[in-house]
Amino acid sequence: MDSGNPEKPTTRLSTMGPQAPPDVPSTRRTPAKKAETKGVPTAVVYCEGNFGQVDGKTANGLVRHSQAYRILSVIDRRLKGLDSGQVLDKVSNDIPIVEDLEAAVTLEAHIPDTLIYGMAPSTGKMSPADREIILDAIALGMNIVSGLHEYLGDDPEISSAADAANVTIRDIRKPRPSKDMRLFDGSVSEVKAIRIAVLGTDCAIGKRTTATVLAKALNAVGIKTVLVGTGQTGLMQGAKFGIAMDAVPPQFCCGELERVIVAASEGEDPDVILIEGQGALSHPAFCTSAFILRGSQPQAVVLQHAPKRAHRCDFPTMPMPEPKSEIALIEAFADTRVIGITINHEAMTDAEVDRAIDSLSRDLGVPVTDALTRPEVHLSDMVLAAFPQLRPVPLAAAE
Repeated sequence: MDSGNPEKPTTRLSTMGPQAPPDVPSTRRTPAKKAETKGVPTAVVYCEGNFGQVDGKTANGLVRHSQAYRILSVIDRRLKGLDSGQVLDKVSNDIPIVEDLEAAVTLEAHIPDTLIYGMAPSTGKMSPADREIILDAIALGMNIVSGLHEYLGDDPEISSAADAANVTIRDIRKPRPSKDMRLFDGSVSEVKAIRIAVLGTDCAIGKRTTATVLAKALNAVGIKTVLVGTGQTGLMQGAKFGIAMDAVPPQFCCGELERVIVAASEGEDPDVILIEGQGALSHPAFCTSAFILRGSQPQAVVLQHAPKRAHRCDFPTMPMPEPKSEIALIEAFADTRVIGITINHEAMTDAEVDRAIDSLSRDLGVPVTDALTRPEVHLSDMVLAAFPQLRPVPLAAAE
C-alpha cells in the first residue's frame, strides 16, 4: 500500500500553458460523490492539457471510478477551478481540477500518497515537463503510478530519486517475466461463466467505462459479474483480474488473457465475466482485439461506437467504420455474436443521442444505449435479452 508524508515542501511549478476546455455532453445520471474510504491510498492525477480528451482517458476513467485509490484532484492548468465531474459528465463529483502539483498539495491537510500519471499519449512516453512533475512528487514523498510503455522504475534518475525518498514506483504496463508467461491451451472453454467482450470501433472510445458500468448494472440485479481488465487504466482503477495486453509479447497474449479469465472463474465463480476491449478489430494500428477474441473465446460482444467521430484517434486520414461493418468483421473472425451497441456521446446533444439510439437499433436489430447518459438497467437488459437464463429466479418461485 502506498504511504504518505505529512510534510509539504515547496514544489517546482509546471510551465505548460492553458488550452481551450473540451466540449461537455449532457447527462441523466445521478451525481457521484467523492469517496472517503479509510485505508485506501489518496492520489492526485496528473493530466496536463488532456483532461476530458482522448489522451486523458486514464484520468477520465479514474475520476469516474476507482477502487484502488481515492482521487483528490486532477492537474490540468487550462481547466483549473472547475469540477472534474462537471467537465466530464456535467455532474459534480467534488474532485477539483488544479493548476499544478503545488496547488494540489495545498488543498490537503497531508501530502497525498500517490501521483498517478493520468495520460495515455500515443507515443507511450513522457515529456520533459512530465519528468519534472514526477521528480517533484517524489521529492514530496509521493509514490508514483504510471501506465506508460516507458517504465519509470527503469529510468536511472527517477529510480534513484525514488530510492532516496523511500517511495515506490508502480509501472502498470510492466508484464510478468517471460519465463512465467503461458501459451493459450484451451482451458478457457471449461469456464462456466458467460464471457462477454466489450469491443469498439476505435481506440479510446469508452470500452472500459462501458464495461465498468455494465458490471455494476449486472451485479445490481443479482447476476454475479467480474470484469477482467486488459489495459493500464482498469488495473489502476483496481481490477482484481487483468493484464496490460499491449505490453505482452504477441506469442503470449492469448494465453495470458486466458490465464486471468480462468483465475477469475476459479476465484469468484461468477455468472458473467466481462472482458475489457482494446483498440478495434478493424484498426490496422492495433492487434489487441484479435487477441482478446481468441484468448477469451467470448459467447457475446457489446460494441462501443462514437457516431460523431469522423476519423480514428490520431489518424485523421483514416475514416471511422460503421458499426455494421465492424459487427460483420467480428462475427466472421470469431465464433461469437454482437448482442448490442453502446454509444460514446462525444460532441453529441441529448437529442442526437436519442436519434442515434433509435436509428442504430432499427438498422442493426439489436439493443442500443449509452452507458453514461441512459439508465444503467438498459445495459443489464441488453445482456438478459441475449441470455435469458441469467435472469434471477424470483424467491417465491424458487421455494
